[in-house]
This record gives sequence, C-alpha cells and structure tokens, in this order.
Amino acid sequence: MADLSTNILALDCGTTSVRGIVFAIEPDGAASEIGTGQREFAQHFPKPGWVEHDADEIWTALVACMKDALAASKRSASDIAAIGITNQRETIVVWDRATGKPIHRAVVWQDRRTASRLVELRAEGHEDAVRAATGLTLDPYFSATKLAWILDAVPGARARAEAGELAAGTIDSWVLWKLTNGRVHATDASNASRTLLARIGGAAGCAWDDALCAIFRVPRAVLPEIRDSAGAFGACDASVLDEAFRGATIPVTGIAGDQQSALFGQSCFTPGDAKCTFGTGCFLLANAGTAPPPAPKGLLTTVAWRIDGQTTYAIEGSVFVGGSAVQWLRDGLSFFGKSREVNALAASVADSGGVVVVPAFAGLGAPWWDADARGAVLGLTRGSTKAHISRATLEGVAHQVADLVEAIEAGGVSIHALRVDGGAAASDLLMQFEADFLGKAVVRPRILETTALGAARLALAGLSTVSAAAAFKHGAGEVDRTFAPAATPAARSAARARWRRAVDTVRAFGNPAD
Repeated sequence: MADLSTNILALDCGTTSVRGIVFAIEPDGAASEIGTGQREFAQHFPKPGWVEHDADEIWTALVACMKDALAASKRSASDIAAIGITNQRETIVVWDRATGKPIHRAVVWQDRRTASRLVELRAEGHEDAVRAATGLTLDPYFSATKLAWILDAVPGARARAEAGELAAGTIDSWVLWKLTNGRVHATDASNASRTLLARIGGAAGCAWDDALCAIFRVPRAVLPEIRDSAGAFGACDASVLDEAFRGATIPVTGIAGDQQSALFGQSCFTPGDAKCTFGTGCFLLANAGTAPPPAPKGLLTTVAWRIDGQTTYAIEGSVFVGGSAVQWLRDGLSFFGKSREVNALAASVADSGGVVVVPAFAGLGAPWWDADARGAVLGLTRGSTKAHISRATLEGVAHQVADLVEAIEAGGVSIHALRVDGGAAASDLLMQFEADFLGKAVVRPRILETTALGAARLALAGLSTVSAAAAFKHGAGEVDRTFAPAATPAARSAARARWRRAVDTVRAFGNPAD
C-alpha cells in the first residue's frame, strides 16, 4: 500500500538549542515524529542583564540538525515536501545584505539593556498609543529598542541601514535568508507582531507602521516583508545544504513564532481554544478570533497567524517561573537529584499541609507585572516537610497559570479547556492541580513537541500541491490524557483564595510602603 503521509521538516529555533524534526502527517491529520536532530549553542552574557547569541553559530547548528533529522528519519531531501520554521520570537539580528554576515551578535528576547530607553519613552507619553497600535506594552522584551541599540552601537550602522545596505529580522528572517541563499528577506505576521513596530488590525492584520518606526528610531528599509504564516516563502536549495540534500530543492511554506506555532500545533482554531506551554516559564495563548480584542489588564494582544490573508489573533500571558521552580527545589534546596523525582515526593503527602509557595524568583509576570515581588514559602509549621514544600511548589506553578486564565476570561474570552505542552506538562500531578484550580479539563497531547508540530502543520497548510485540510485536523489518537477537575467547588475556592492572600503578601513585601 502506498504511503499517503506527507513528510515535513520542522526547524525549531529555540533560545538554547535548535532542532530539526521530520514529521509524517497523514491525510486524517495524525502526525508522528520520524527523525530528530538537536544542537545546543552558546549563550553570551557580556554584561549583567545582557544576553546575546551568535547568529552564524545558530545557522551552523541548524544545518547539522537538518542533516541529522533526515538521517534519523531514513528519508532523503527529495522525500521532504516542505520546511516549516518556528523560533524564539523577539531576538533580533542585523546583517549585511551584500555579505550575509551579522554586524553584531543577536540581542536576545531576555536581554534588558534597553530598559532605560523604555523609561524615557514612557516619560514621553508613548505607552498608551503604542499599546493601542501593537497590543503590546513598552518593555525591552520586544525587538524594537534592541534593533535601534544595534544600529547605534555599531559605527556607521544607522546610515547603512537607512541606505538599504543592512537587513534586520527575528531569527526566522535570518534562517529564511540563509536557507534561500540571500534571495528572501521576509517574516510572518506572528513574528512581526512582536516587534513593537507593526500595527495590528485593519485589512492587513499586521503591517509595519511609520509612526512606530519613528518612535523607536528604526528605518523601514531594514525591515523584512511581512507575509502570511502559511504560503510560499522561497526554496531551500542544494547549494546551501550541500551533498546531504543531493540536489533537491525544498520549499519553505510555514513560519510562526514559537508560542503561536504551539497554539496552531495544538489545533486551537476556535475562539476560546487555549494552550499553555509549561517550560522554564509558562506561556498561555488563547485564540481570540479574527478581530483584535483589547487586551485584558496585564495581558497582551498578538497575532496568532495569518493564512490566506485572514488574520487570527490571540491573548497572551506569561509566567516567569514554571519548570524552573522545580529546578530550584533540585539545585537550590537539594530535595532530590533529578527533576522528575518531584512528582513522587509531592505525591507522598495528601496535601501541602497549609504550605503555599509563590515562586516569584524573577518577580511576578502576567497579570501582575510586578518586578519587585519576591518568592516566598508561607504557612510553615513544625510538621512541614520537603514533601509539603515540593507539593506546594507544583501548586504554585498551577496557580499562576490559573491567574492567567482568570484574567483572560475577565476580558471576555471564554476558555473551554486548556491544552498543555512542554517538558513540565509530563507531570501528571501538576496537570491534575491545574485542572482542579481551573475547574476545567486539561488536555495533554501525545506529542509534547507541539511548537515544532505547529510549524510542520503551517508548512503543510502552505503547500499548494497538498490539500491544506489535513493541517487543520486534530488526528485521532493525538491526545495522551485528559485531566478532569477532581476538587470540589468549595475546595477550589478555598485554595484560590489562599493563593491570592499569598500573592498579596509577597507583593507587599517587595513593595513596602514609604
């Protein structure tokens, strides 16, 4: 019987590593990983709060991953129908159009070097207008001030950018440029919407804005073309990827930022569908439909994807400390040797014994945005043990995500169930806590690598030779487990009220009255 599956190569360009994953996607939408390659790359910290990447190193690592994934899948390049790209979103690269060489290391989304510039922009009264145009807040997290910083820091760069000699973009743009050997300088609407330079809404859904470029001092000439998230971006040719690809050309037909890609990979196609990625932090996106809604307090409005000219939007909230709270128990407190051991330890007690852990080690993210809040362990008694603290830590992660869901629903977007992915989503106990605190079902897929899967599905949707219908199907058997709420309404209410008191306590401690 002929193999009717379509092979898609997903390139997942993360913050600490890059991966290539070959997915086989069936006509009914079912997907399976058939080959993977992964490479880590160096993190550079030239000053406190500064984080940089070598864009050339990322590219070299990615080429190796592509070859490894093909070898592991036992497929040749001619068997690959398309390439999809997903990426760390707000990291910015600037390179010379003539030579293709970066003029500075990439400045990473985590970088805080432009914080003082954002203070100036707020003082100048730009915050409300920028938020209304972009759905975002003035924060160095986003790309615009990092891009302006590079143009100012490298001698002559600003004049060269204005003359059209330089190109800039997020990691997806850099990878696309390299894949196409410098023929294509483009990005997709989801990545563009994270720069502070694109106005969302209107007929285009997402477009570069002259007024925003002026505010952030970024020349339009340096920016990539904004395209749909699924469609023809260009072809990766054999001259780029040498003998491993045996002369084959592979079209690039899908691009999206990592969190939006995971939303697509989780088949969140209807308003109210939501996913949360449980990684180092927790990132929750909810499909908000085809009109950009005002972001609820403490949250962001962003482009989820744009396909066939139709833009879908999302509400987004971020938790700073998710799985890293378990790392703190492991490395900081030496409660256990391997992170997965937290589950057995936390399950060894029936409850937390009144202990509440607020893991605000880097402040509190959405919806609080309180940088001065600090982590705390509250409710200790003589009978408290490391098992109680471990259980309370997992509960604290789940409570933070429940805060995001409540904030989104307060803004008018009703969430039906929460789909989850990421490494920490493998914890049954954590997922059960989440279902209990939400009072909603939590759905975990069989494939937890939904970021890469989303890129593959977008690439499938962008292929003109293959029906896009399979990209929008949630294949049978893709759900690993659904966690139903087990707590009573009274127990849920009491737990959430205790959590809110704990949050109030740590915020007051970090922000003492004068």
